[in-house]
This record gives sequence, C-alpha cells and structure tokens, in this order.
Amino acid sequence: QVQLVESGGGLVQAGGSLRLSCAPSGRTFSNYVMAWFRQVPGKEREREFVAGIKNSGSYTSYGDSVKGRFTISRDNAKNTVYLQMNSLKPEDTAVYYCAAKATMVVVSKDSLYPYWGQGTQVTVSS
Repeated sequence: QVQLVESGGGLVQAGGSLRLSCAPSGRTFSNYVMAWFRQVPGKEREREFVAGIKNSGSYTSYGDSVKGRFTISRDNAKNTVYLQMNSLKPEDTAVYYCAAKATMVVVSKDSLYPYWGQGTQVTVSS
C-alpha cells in the first residue's frame, strides 16, 4: 500500500507562486509514476490532470491549462515529488491531489492511478 501526503497549499494572490510537495511512503518511491490532479469545488466527479512525471524524472507531461506556468519534478533520494506553480490565476483555485501508479507510463486519466493523497487546497485571489 502506498500512502501519499501532500503539503504546501495555501492562499496566494494572482501572479504569485506556490510549491506543493508530496511524500509517498510504504513502497519504493522510484518505482512509481507520480502525478498531480486538481478538483474544483462543485465538480466532484471531475479531476483535471495537471502534471505527471516518469519514474526516473526523464519525462514530464502537463495539462494544457498549466503549460509554461507549472513545473513537476521529483527527488527520488528524498522520496518527494514537487509541483512548482508560477503565475497563478484565480482559475487555478482547486484542491490539488498527488497520485501514484506502479506502471512506467505517464497518463492523464485519473482512474488509472490507484493511489491518492488527501488533497491540499490552493486558493488564488484576484
């Protein structure tokens, strides 16, 4: 079983930055593809793919709405994955979730990730 714990959310003004962290435990971190999704209140059935990173960190993928503003990275020695969010917009306001899957392909479909964190709130004020 993989347990994921996110941190780093909060309130920020538009144009500002935040960095989210996710620290998995229970298995070898480097064996897992890691991803970030977000969910807007009132849209509980929709989790939007934000970014994903391959086991080695050699490949990353981003959702269209965050390309050029967000950066996903991982430090396998520290068992941590990060999401650096710059130029934040009010529409980035959501609960951000860290997710993990054991296969080596980064995908944007949330149902293919069996492991999830509890989520961290990000609020961007205008």
